[in-house]
Amino acid sequence: MLNAGAALVTIGSLAVKRRELFLNLVAEFGADKFFIGADVNNERLAVHGWLEQTDVLVYDFINALTSVGLQQFFCTDIAKDGMMEGPSTALYQQILQQCPGITLIASGGVSKLEDLHELQAAGLHGAIVGKAIYEGTIRLETL
Repeated sequence: MLNAGAALVTIGSLAVKRRELFLNLVAEFGADKFFIGADVNNERLAVHGWLEQTDVLVYDFINALTSVGLQQFFCTDIAKDGMMEGPSTALYQQILQQCPGITLIASGGVSKLEDLHELQAAGLHGAIVGKAIYEGTIRLETL
């Protein structure tokens, strides 16, 4: 995708399951070209569309990648995604505390505008809002 002109690509399972290949891509294109996804279930990564649970802690994963220059991450708490029950703010705060200096985007659970204010106050750089827009509990005009 980068060879085709994309400015930024998201990577998830590849960075977990084929780390050497992924690190070669980072060396070739630069760390600033990658937006890393971490799908989390009980602080551990899930891969391949959430079908495979790993023993890798999200904090260890992010810190290993920041050590090679990656800084942009988004995290989806699988238990919250699509549930419209509010984001996993405590998890995201823990990630920011254990992985200082990263840019972290929250994904999953956002159901109302107040959730976005909560995430901003917690130090997140943004949030992915999906179902709340689809369901009409957050209007694009409001955003």
